[in-house]
Amino acid sequence: MNHSTVYRPHSPVAKLAVSFLVALAVATAGLYAGQWVPAGLYLPLYALELILLLVMIFARSKKAVGYPLMFAFMFVSGATLYPLIGYYISIIGAAAVFKAFALAVVSFTGVAIYAARTKEDFSFLGGFLMLGAFALLGLLIIQWFIPFSSVGQMGVAALGILIFLGFTIYDINRLARYGFTEADIPMIVVNIYLDFINLFVYILRFFASDDD
Repeated sequence: MNHSTVYRPHSPVAKLAVSFLVALAVATAGLYAGQWVPAGLYLPLYALELILLLVMIFARSKKAVGYPLMFAFMFVSGATLYPLIGYYISIIGAAAVFKAFALAVVSFTGVAIYAARTKEDFSFLGGFLMLGAFALLGLLIIQWFIPFSSVGQMGVAALGILIFLGFTIYDINRLARYGFTEADIPMIVVNIYLDFINLFVYILRFFASDDD
């Protein structure tokens, strides 16, 4: 472990926790606002979400612009989640969506706590997870043109769940072992948020494939 980055009483950990909670509140506000967004604006919002993410990646070292970008991304991301969650409510029901969310919270929290407390170094997972993410993207593109059976859809969803649990372990373990600065917080918050949201979405896909 790099002892120069070991957490101290005045470390950024508390600020990261507060920033993450505030960011979740902003995303929730975006989700609420999403119900009033006209259907024709969702495609531009998806594009804006991607642009904000790319800008954050290139500007993550500039704390002055990091937080406004982070909160803008969270709000837009929350708004774009509204039609997706509405879609799953229509096909599997609100109770199943809530169960999927609860399962995502429990599994994400458990994996994150383990990754933060373990003495194991999971840095080696980075390459495997990127390959898995590309494989998953390829399967989703194929599925767009050649619809899979319910078993195939369940397999894709299970792979997505495993990959984003893996990203959660990788990201949290790296933070715990190597530390971070306050300037890193906006991008860290976005990374953790994306790990959780993608885990939630693939659990929803798994429930929906099982319901077919």
